[in-house]
Amino acid sequence: MSAAPQDLAAPRDFDVPVSLADRAYLAIRDQLIMLDIPPLAPIDDDRVAKSLGLGRTPVREALKRLETERLVVSYPRRGTFATSVDISDLRHISEIRILLEPLAARRAAESASPQRREEIGDLAERTRLLDTAAMARTELMRWDLAVHRTMYRAAGNPYMEDELVRFHNLATRIHCLFLDRLTHVDRHIGEHTGLLTAIADGDPETAETLCRDHVVGFEQAIRAVV
Repeated sequence: MSAAPQDLAAPRDFDVPVSLADRAYLAIRDQLIMLDIPPLAPIDDDRVAKSLGLGRTPVREALKRLETERLVVSYPRRGTFATSVDISDLRHISEIRILLEPLAARRAAESASPQRREEIGDLAERTRLLDTAAMARTELMRWDLAVHRTMYRAAGNPYMEDELVRFHNLATRIHCLFLDRLTHVDRHIGEHTGLLTAIADGDPETAETLCRDHVVGFEQAIRAVV
């Protein structure tokens, strides 16, 4: 059985823009993460502003914020560019994720509110019913992003959430770079079902173990095709 079309909508994103700069930040960040703006591509703030229907000031504010997250880099008199995607960064990113993500999964299983547990349980079921073989790989990656962000928020630690979002964004760029070579993206997405179920059931040990295996498996899958 596959999910109904309405179920294929990605989980709700907790990033709600509250200013024009936030709106610009989220839009540009999404394009950078999914490689719609390719690595090393120049970013014309005037062109971006027009495409988003915004002024140049909020776009420039957004680019400054994205530079602190290593998604863009600015050079005097040369302009702003998307950062490169370097496979050598995978080890550094994974070191952080392997430490923090299992902790976030454990904390989510321990402390999520009843309402949040119900939402996560529903998300686990929606993930289980996904017809991953029929989904475009970019859809699968957007689902992956939203599921991880849901878990980070459920952990209840905003500082850890910020760091995990940042590092998962960088990991996703690497994932997208090698997406066409990976043969088991659907399996990677399917692993979310057990993880989300453990969090919803309040099982911190299982949630922590499954999350660690998920992060390690991601790194191994990328290295296998490099």
